[in-house]
Amino acid sequence: MEFKIIVDSCCDLTKEIKERFNISTAPLSIDIEDEHFVDNQNLDREKLLKTMKNSDQAPKTASPGPGPFLDLYRQHENSFVITLSKELSASYQNAVLAKELLVEEAEDKFVKVFNSFSASVGETMIAYKLGELIEAGLERKEIIKKANKYIKEMNTLFVLDSLDNLIKAGRMGKLKGKIASFFNIKPVLAGTPEGTITLADKARGSKRAIRKLIEKVGEKGENLEDKILGIAHCNALEKAEYIKKEAAKKYNFRDIIIVETAGISTVYANEGGIVLAF
Repeated sequence: MEFKIIVDSCCDLTKEIKERFNISTAPLSIDIEDEHFVDNQNLDREKLLKTMKNSDQAPKTASPGPGPFLDLYRQHENSFVITLSKELSASYQNAVLAKELLVEEAEDKFVKVFNSFSASVGETMIAYKLGELIEAGLERKEIIKKANKYIKEMNTLFVLDSLDNLIKAGRMGKLKGKIASFFNIKPVLAGTPEGTITLADKARGSKRAIRKLIEKVGEKGENLEDKILGIAHCNALEKAEYIKKEAAKKYNFRDIIIVETAGISTVYANEGGIVLAF
């Protein structure tokens, strides 16, 4: 039985991961004032970052409608779909709606939509897990069971170097944001079991924040020898490599992979941002 993995574009992928597991993507889009960006392979990320920096307005993101998902579903007999947390985006709802539309026209096709309860490299790690389960030759029911268990146990952590988008979006007051920026306060954020984002800790300066981030991995993680640590970065490869090195010293992950943020994750993480999932 052949299986297809489909993701939305908040799933940050390397060329190697995409090709190994034959992953297809339904793109989200980003609007900043009169600039429109489609989060696909043609996205100019540096232009996106520059436009965000130069604008007083928060970026507006839009999920794929049911159409792009439905087009991909039609091409395959069995599809596993991973989306952004449904608490953060309409991507999940649209993927499910596309499934319902597909059932009306082709009852023999199978689609399972997974709510990642995460974003960015959290989606990547779920796609990677699904790919490994498919490679292992497991039956459909067993793949779903193991993937659901993985999602339930997965942790997502973030460190933001820039608070600009939080302030512009009204998620952090301007005065509070200016004070935090003045004192170089960096928030350490975590995904919740419900798929939202919460403040886990904070530190003064990037280096301290990264050290706290690495410590949080040990506090939250269990059975790390069976897991892969995923690290997504937005123009912060040096930080990502440092985290990889320190995590390899402290913890016994099965593997550690680094990916660059694509468009939507770049909006969330902003310049210098780091996202971990395991």
